[in-house]
Amino acid sequence: MTASPDLVIRGGTLADGSGGELFEADVAVKDGRIVEVGKITAKGKEEIDAKGKLVTPGFVDVHTHYDGQVTWSQDITPSSQNGVTTAIMGNCGVGFAPCRPDDHLRLIQLMEGVEDIPEPVLSAGIPWAWESFPDYMDWLSKRDFDIDVGAQLPHAALRVYVMGERGARRDPSTAEDNKAMAALAREAVRAGALGFSTSRTLNHRTSTGDFTPTLKAGEDELTAIAEAMQGSGPSVLQFVLDLATINEDFPMMLRIAENTRCPITFSLAQNDREPQRWRRALAEINAAAARGLTVTAQVAARPVGLLLGLELSRNPFQTHPSYKAIAKLPLAERVARLRQPEVRAAILAETASSTDDPLFFRPNYDKIYLLGDPPDYEQPRENALGPQARRLGKQPEELAYDAMLSDEGRGMLYVPFVNYSEGNLDAVREMLQDPRSVPGLSDGGAHCGIICDASFPTYLLTHWTRDRSRGEKLSIPFVVAAQSRKTALSVGLNDRGVIAPGFKADVNVIDYDRLHLHPPKVHYDLPVGGRRLLQQVDGYDATIVAGVVTRRDGVATGARPGRLLRGAQAAKEFGAAAS
Repeated sequence: MTASPDLVIRGGTLADGSGGELFEADVAVKDGRIVEVGKITAKGKEEIDAKGKLVTPGFVDVHTHYDGQVTWSQDITPSSQNGVTTAIMGNCGVGFAPCRPDDHLRLIQLMEGVEDIPEPVLSAGIPWAWESFPDYMDWLSKRDFDIDVGAQLPHAALRVYVMGERGARRDPSTAEDNKAMAALAREAVRAGALGFSTSRTLNHRTSTGDFTPTLKAGEDELTAIAEAMQGSGPSVLQFVLDLATINEDFPMMLRIAENTRCPITFSLAQNDREPQRWRRALAEINAAAARGLTVTAQVAARPVGLLLGLELSRNPFQTHPSYKAIAKLPLAERVARLRQPEVRAAILAETASSTDDPLFFRPNYDKIYLLGDPPDYEQPRENALGPQARRLGKQPEELAYDAMLSDEGRGMLYVPFVNYSEGNLDAVREMLQDPRSVPGLSDGGAHCGIICDASFPTYLLTHWTRDRSRGEKLSIPFVVAAQSRKTALSVGLNDRGVIAPGFKADVNVIDYDRLHLHPPKVHYDLPVGGRRLLQQVDGYDATIVAGVVTRRDGVATGARPGRLLRGAQAAKEFGAAAS
């Protein structure tokens, strides 16, 4: 090395992103790139002692919803608190560009309903300094962040922009509509969109209860968009499917991949109604890969778990008349009323009524748990409130009621919504190991009052490589490669995800033994004091983006070297990092 490096990370144990064995080495960084890995004699302008620490590439999270947050905040938390150095937004067909002024509220209500980001937060936080998708990208390109962000073109926004009210009410598109959407999709890729996302699930509705505009979009519409994108540059088409229609929609998705050669990625989870359907899906995409298609399943690191509580968006008693009578009171007043014996007796005597809320159901207390401290996402079935109540000779509603009143009304219940049909995470392990899957679905920036899964990257390391006691673990090299190099490649980011000369210097220095997730807590730090669930994380000694330390010992340094990504990034050949 001739020039003095900007940064040297000394003596760390490297999981370099290749999936190979751990090894000890120094890492030198210059001008935002890794320039040498091995025994480095040159002194860096800045040095980090990583002896005894795990050194990994920065994690690439391919499924987030920071489309609004990037417009009002330069800190992409909570993802940047969990070792993520690149986040991809615009998933599930929802986002804020393109959008005409008259449709601002429509897209906000869709994001609120689908992703549980409150309307007041979005209305106050989004400046709407754009109309077209290229305008949105140009505006974001002038902002600096603590991590890199990439964007996808959201189908709902595109459909409403082209078709207006017809698009919102899910009318079939015409040939002219398809031509117009294809032209805008082509324009978006040229402006730097990494892909296009669409949703076909009944669970995705606006905050007023309407289904997402993309629910029944025709194959001709999606094919026209995919062809236009693929003809304009490397891009990915992201699907959210629904179990109720997967037998029709899954073959359609594969036909689109076959006919357009556009890479496809889709969300995959184990559903209680058909707990083995995920196996068929993986078998089908592996068969598609054998035919030369690129289809990737995004899988979660644990159950997608709903959190229920008095301070949160939903709780088991929200449809009980006696609870509804006090539901709008401030938390402290509500807690005081709930502690009154007559109020408690009245609520517990009532039963939950039906609702069209896709994330609420008549509570099944055999699948509701106390999360605990430290949080335990893989508990045996006997820990659920139903079995506990039977052992105590009580009703499970009593246990739920008292648990939510704990901690001055901030107690939470945990419901494994998907990925827990057998009462363990064996299916998740098998999904993660499939060659056609990548870790995803963290939903960073979304589900502010009901889900707290942006900690998936940390959980993959803590639970799957170190802490799991109810089944086989995974290796550190495997997990690191899966959520760095493998995720990066799945969205065309070929310049990152490994620690090797020439690659982008996005790096984590981790105190592996101390790496720890705390229980979720509610914070009121969004615009207009909006609420969101966050988890404190211990153990990240340093997170480095483009060679600059952005977080040290879990605390932001104030540096913001992150930028908007403009399209797929140039490929690098991965060679031997060090011996």
